[in-house]
Amino acid sequence: MIARTWRGWAPAATADDYQRHYETEVAQHLQDVPGFQGARLLHRMDGDEVEFTSIVFFTGLDAVRGFAGEAYEDAVLEDDARRALSRWDDRVSHAEVAVSL
Repeated sequence: MIARTWRGWAPAATADDYQRHYETEVAQHLQDVPGFQGARLLHRMDGDEVEFTSIVFFTGLDAVRGFAGEAYEDAVLEDDARRALSRWDDRVSHAEVAVSL
C-alpha cells in the first residue's frame, strides 16, 4: 500500500471551507478511483494559520497515477481548494506503508 502525503495552509477564516471541500468534493472524487484505500485529513494550528496534512492510501503507484496522472508527484488542487488555502506544497511524497495497526 502507498501513502500519498501533502500539506496545505489556510487562514483560520477559511480553514472550515477547505475542510468542507475535502469532506465533499475530494472524498467524492477519491471514491471513484480504482485502488483508493482510504484517506485522513489532519489539522493543527500553525501560528495564525491552520496546517492541513492529507494522507491518502492507494493499493500501488498505478492507482496513484489513476488519481493524479503521470505527473503524480505534483499536487492536485481544485479551484475551491486554492481559494481556501493561503499556500501549499506543490509536490507530494509517496511512501510504502510498512506497518498498519
